Amino acid sequence: MQTALADFIKDTEHGREAEAILRTCVHCGFCTATCPTYQLLGDELDGPRGRIYLMKQLLEGQAATATTQRHLDRCLTCRSCETTCPSGVQYGRLLDIGRELVEERVARPLSERVVRRALRFVIPHRARFGPLLKLGQWVRPVMPASLKRMVPAPAPERGWPQNDHPRAMLVLQGCVQPAIAPDINAAAARVLDRLGIRLVAADDGCCGAMSHHVTATAEALGFMRHNIDAWWPHIENGAEAIVMTASGCGSTVKEYGYYLRHDQAYADKAARVSALTRDLSEVLRDEPVEKLAVAAGQRVAFHSPCSLQHGQGVKGVVEAILDRAGFALIPVPDAHLCCGSAGTYSILQRDIGARLQRNKLQALQSGRPDVVATANIGCLAHLQGDAMVPVKHWVELLAE
Repeated sequence: MQTALADFIKDTEHGREAEAILRTCVHCGFCTATCPTYQLLGDELDGPRGRIYLMKQLLEGQAATATTQRHLDRCLTCRSCETTCPSGVQYGRLLDIGRELVEERVARPLSERVVRRALRFVIPHRARFGPLLKLGQWVRPVMPASLKRMVPAPAPERGWPQNDHPRAMLVLQGCVQPAIAPDINAAAARVLDRLGIRLVAADDGCCGAMSHHVTATAEALGFMRHNIDAWWPHIENGAEAIVMTASGCGSTVKEYGYYLRHDQAYADKAARVSALTRDLSEVLRDEPVEKLAVAAGQRVAFHSPCSLQHGQGVKGVVEAILDRAGFALIPVPDAHLCCGSAGTYSILQRDIGARLQRNKLQALQSGRPDVVATANIGCLAHLQGDAMVPVKHWVELLAE
């Protein structure tokens, strides 16, 4: 793609990065075939190729408009297009640049600003999100059905093993997962304990993805630095890995080195953290999960989150682990498509998120599974509200 970037950006780091990305695009359109919003809406501007043209125009000096903002907002950042693209276009990074420029130039309506500010005030903070969720769960029984499905039912934590092992790994606690599904990390700890690995929780917090989703870049970097500080003493004491039980967080933490590459105080540490970060499936892939003696035959439909299969490029690993452990994996049509959760997307783009959720549940339940398994807390919460069968994190199945 030929480019003629405007003076305001062409000699900046963002400009050089954006130009390099744009020049790899050959307009082939393969990306539209796997883009959830293009498949749903049929609008070229709601597919990666169209959004790339919008961002190119912006970078070349055309005025940013509310139309540009709307079409960039509608992108799920699922990165399915990156998996499909034969030219290796780094669409996600270009989108970050484009969204930042639009956010600076287009004023949002007051209602949108209030919602985004409220999300940033509550969701990334465990001490705020947890009590508010408990309040919602307390009144959930008297809620109308339309609201009830949006509030997850209370879920117990079944215990964290206290055994000591020579091998130790860190685990991200994160922001919403301890409140919505507190047994996920405990289940991972129980499974790893049986394999001779101690899982350690540090005083970390939100991975930064939520703030990043709404273009609050400085805030996101602050969360990243906080987590590095929380993990660093454990890393110095020999922690083997930083385990992610939420693939959305894992996709972000694996890129800490990129996001903090210009921070003199954190660049080296961030690169080390990214190098140590593993999705839980990447850890268990190399362990003898057969010895867990899981009951055989349970029919499982696995929803592979976009952050796992596209963001991290981890494909088929969870399915292989569940198969080795004795579960019966059933095929899922259109497994590459997003469920519509996508961080805050299901809140900010409720109609599209709900339509994608319905399509995904239809695909997941088409083979009559006993349970739907996933690898990301956002997907789990989004799907379980309307699912006809239980929706669980896949490690909970192993722990049972």
